[in-house]
Amino acid sequence: MAKIKIQKKDIWIDMTPMSDVMTLLLCFFMLTSTFLTPEPVSVTAPNSVSEVKIPEQDLLTILVTPEGRVFCGTENKNHMKAMMETMTDKFGVQLNATQQKHFLEDAMVGASMSQLPNYLNLDPEKMTEAVQKLGLPLDSINGGKSEFQEWVSAAREANSDMKLAIKCDSKTPYKTIKKLMSELQDMNENRFQLITNLDVKRLND
Repeated sequence: MAKIKIQKKDIWIDMTPMSDVMTLLLCFFMLTSTFLTPEPVSVTAPNSVSEVKIPEQDLLTILVTPEGRVFCGTENKNHMKAMMETMTDKFGVQLNATQQKHFLEDAMVGASMSQLPNYLNLDPEKMTEAVQKLGLPLDSINGGKSEFQEWVSAAREANSDMKLAIKCDSKTPYKTIKKLMSELQDMNENRFQLITNLDVKRLND
């Protein structure tokens, strides 16, 4: 009996619909994504098994480096502008249009009020280098609030619902963290979160 030959046909798949879907998905994610502002200094947070989610909005992030330098800021530029205006009025510091622009483009506040104008006069590239040696003062001013506390108060004035989150480096000295928390407690800011990296290995154990 003769063997029946099956005629081979070329298979052609129209990829146009898939490329259209991929383009739409790409546009969707680009338009809905929130791009985080880079932090002024590199901080490696310690690991923990806590799975509590940090709020994405109305959050004042307090950054503490291994050397004990303190920075703070929020992603909301309107709140940052209100904080800047409150602090410059309180300390009698005048900032021109260029300095204000640099302030709002910066990720966090990290210079004392006496250093702030000169810091904001620098080019953005030099600001990145200079900020590594700066930090908000934690010492009280004439027995009153410290500049760090004043910035936290300014954030509260900008948004009364502002949440506080502390992100410390794993090598930050305990005494620095204790002093920072004490300053917050002195302001009756007793509720704040600690930002850590999720330790998946310990969580699975």
